Amino acid sequence: MKLPDIQIRKILYATDLSETAVHSFSYAVSLANMYDAGITILHVLAEFPGEEFITNMINTDTWEKIKNRRYSEARDQLIGKKRDHIAIKEVLQAFSEEVNVDAKDQTFVTDEVLILNGEPAEIIVQTAKEKNCDLIVMGTHGHGGITDVLIGSTAKRVVRQSTIPVLVIRLP
Repeated sequence: MKLPDIQIRKILYATDLSETAVHSFSYAVSLANMYDAGITILHVLAEFPGEEFITNMINTDTWEKIKNRRYSEARDQLIGKKRDHIAIKEVLQAFSEEVNVDAKDQTFVTDEVLILNGEPAEIIVQTAKEKNCDLIVMGTHGHGGITDVLIGSTAKRVVRQSTIPVLVIRLP
């Protein structure tokens, strides 16, 4: 039996900026180094964080007043549609550069850093397809339990939807 020749030239590294995501970046770097592949870094901002997120930030009465006054304007401001995400992009670029400097024996090229809005799993899969990536690398929090049954994790949805391999990393 002849095994297929695996060529990984483009890796999509999806990050939610968590500790798990930082840990999973080491796998993306290692594979990029091994296969001489480029890395595209992607951070997805959910289009609407949900009522629970907002009411954790401000009290319910204030939120109701904002909704009643200018719902669509408040929604756009709260979810960041009017921001250009320059700060997050700069942080991710600096992070990539620092890792590249610190990992002297492992070199990699960051093809681009993307900050996109939308449903994370869908945007990750869509971006991998558009950028012709050969592999998606991402972390998972592994909370499990009833939360995953009800809403599912982003990693689970990416694995189900992706037509290319997905490497999902948990913190040790």
